[in-house]
Amino acid sequence: MFLGVELSLIWAVLIAVAVFLYVALDGFDLGVGILFPFAKSPKERDQMVAAIAPVWDGNETWLVLGGGGLFAAFPHAYAALMPALYLPIGIMLTALIFRGVAFEFRHHGRERGRKFWTIAFAGGSLVAALAQGFVLVGFIQGNDFIDGQFVGMPLDWLTPFSCLVAGGLALGYALLGATWLIFKAEGDLLKRAQIWARRLIIAVMLAMAGVSIATLALDPLVTERWGVSMMHIEWPVFLKLAPLPLIAGVLALLIWRDAPGPRHLRPYLLSVALFAVAYAGLGASLWPYIVPFEMTPAEAAAADNALGLMLAGAAPMLPIILGYTAYVYWLFRAKVPADEAYH
Repeated sequence: MFLGVELSLIWAVLIAVAVFLYVALDGFDLGVGILFPFAKSPKERDQMVAAIAPVWDGNETWLVLGGGGLFAAFPHAYAALMPALYLPIGIMLTALIFRGVAFEFRHHGRERGRKFWTIAFAGGSLVAALAQGFVLVGFIQGNDFIDGQFVGMPLDWLTPFSCLVAGGLALGYALLGATWLIFKAEGDLLKRAQIWARRLIIAVMLAMAGVSIATLALDPLVTERWGVSMMHIEWPVFLKLAPLPLIAGVLALLIWRDAPGPRHLRPYLLSVALFAVAYAGLGASLWPYIVPFEMTPAEAAAADNALGLMLAGAAPMLPIILGYTAYVYWLFRAKVPADEAYH
């Protein structure tokens, strides 16, 4: 216990926050890579790279914290989930590595090499986003476990539902990328990003609606949590969570309205808020399980003395990391000129 709160719950919140910060921050630079093929010229792609160059590598800190925290704080969950997700996680890490190499090598290559690394950066961004969607579905749809051990097949994560979620996540990342470019870009790229954002918010909302409906069929516990089935709605239960889809709809309308507007940071912040609402809906559907629908945080956690020791180390470091991240974003808050390239 820490201040009257279970240590396992504290660590579950910390890991959830780390994962969300990864999605909100690294999501936009993955989105910029996904939008690479739609740029009109190499010069415009150089401007897109310059818009994310100061921050892209630091954004992945939160992925390390989320994955490392799961391993250290919830070893039983880690041991149960990893065998079910080895393949999509391996694909994701390979794509992130390939993308990072392409990011650094692209501006050094000659004409032919530059084209190759441009394709590698765009492809790595898209594959990493899709793989993260498959990992997410492998987590939320549940797996076959016996005594906490995975006993399913290596491709259990590959289903029509997982393809829907992976595609929706890639669209969401592209939306974050487009709204980030609205904030950072000037000239023709700014106008193009505003058009992209308006188109993408429609696609994202359609994907969110499809995923939300499909999620209700995952497990009777999810249906019970929302009070919605194919034949009946339990209004007292449903109305408790109904504000989430309503807020998502309002945020989508605001993004549509503000994308071409003069306040260039607002569309990105609204997109992050939309992700937060979707994240809250996912949490509402799956809580209190950290391994759906098998283990709670208390059942999956390490011993309290280990959790306490790690918390003593994490507590002073997290504010430092957050402060440094905020400082870097503030330092590089200026627009990227149309003729600027990453060097």
